[in-house]
Amino acid sequence: MFNHQSDKEVTFYKNIFSLPPAHYCTVSFHRFQSTPIKYWDINRKLKIKPSEEEAIEKFSTLFTTAVKKRLRSDVAIGTSLSGGLDSSAIVAVIQQLQSHTLQTFSATFPGFEKDESAYIKNVADQFNIKNFQVQPTADDLVKNFEKLCYHQEEPFQSTSIFAQYKVFELAKHHNIKVLIDGQGADESLAGYHKYLHWYLQELISRYKFGMSTSEKFFFKKNKFNFHWGIKNYLAAFFPVHSIFHLERKEYKKIIRHPDINEEYLQVLKGREWEGIHKPVIKKLDDILYFNIYRVGLEELLRYADRNSMAHGVEVRLPFLNHHLVEYIFSLPSSFKIKEGNTKWLLRKAMDTKLPANIVWRTDKVGYEPPQQQWMQDKLLKDYIHEAKKKLVIQGILNKEMLNKQVRPLGTHEAQNFDWRYLTAAHFL
Repeated sequence: MFNHQSDKEVTFYKNIFSLPPAHYCTVSFHRFQSTPIKYWDINRKLKIKPSEEEAIEKFSTLFTTAVKKRLRSDVAIGTSLSGGLDSSAIVAVIQQLQSHTLQTFSATFPGFEKDESAYIKNVADQFNIKNFQVQPTADDLVKNFEKLCYHQEEPFQSTSIFAQYKVFELAKHHNIKVLIDGQGADESLAGYHKYLHWYLQELISRYKFGMSTSEKFFFKKNKFNFHWGIKNYLAAFFPVHSIFHLERKEYKKIIRHPDINEEYLQVLKGREWEGIHKPVIKKLDDILYFNIYRVGLEELLRYADRNSMAHGVEVRLPFLNHHLVEYIFSLPSSFKIKEGNTKWLLRKAMDTKLPANIVWRTDKVGYEPPQQQWMQDKLLKDYIHEAKKKLVIQGILNKEMLNKQVRPLGTHEAQNFDWRYLTAAHFL
């Protein structure tokens, strides 16, 4: 995945630039306004402290309004349904707003330990909705890889992009022109497990030791895989110093990467720090803002936009309604992570509207196809080997890489290099 953290105008291509999030520029026959102008931002200074009941009610009202607005259409509308809380919440609200049968679309992976079929069926049965499913395979991936790259136009981080591509293709097959999707909830409501330690550091820095101890107990009870040690305590009280450490760590990953050709690194000499930027995090909202504006959500939205447009489907995202996002950011962090649960406010709002095994799930970490299994497919392994050969010829990878076996890893694993080599080689 191409990811320039410090300059959001930079793209994968030379002399082609992008607008940063929430910016615009004007173009006319006589004049080009090349300086991007920001048209919106989150007011992070605005903070309110409503009661739990008030916050849940206000959130529910704003979320329902956001969904209702995105149902305005003169063409057929459907929704994605992954089996997780976000897409299920959208289905619940739509069923509350309208009476006709809703069409939903899912990617399932029979036999895969993280297959969501059971949860999808649970929601479909409760609301008596139509659910159409596609079951992507490694063979499908190989057959569609060139076409997928054509539409994405830049390297992409994992096979989850392909699974999404197939869901949009399925919607098109059923003549759906507008698809409601749940992206944005994790970034605004602190849904990812990686946010846990940032929340604990916020509590520690504000001397809320009892509350932090209680949350750590609940995290362990919910079997969250998180690490907490002396470095986290230091980061809580010295956030600026921790940034230097994290950026230095990222720098070392680049210059000491065992696969990268040393001559190629010499060409980049003096530029290793380009794109390395870690934000100063003093509270949970700081990292949420960073992931919404700088790194994270922007990439996901671009993938979805390319995938949907490949099939002539418009995607609408109620969780990114600006009134809803602004309200969420005005609330204390404890409304986002509470009693060992991420997205606490959304869970409480859906507590009586969805099955408990979906509302209070703790094992859902993201949209995940069986990438590790797919990467063991012979044809795909040959594809990856040819990609590495191309990168060796280009002088980017070491020749020794050609003697290494493909290392199959899951979509969310950090060392997912072989997949990155596959996508990067395609665009060179």
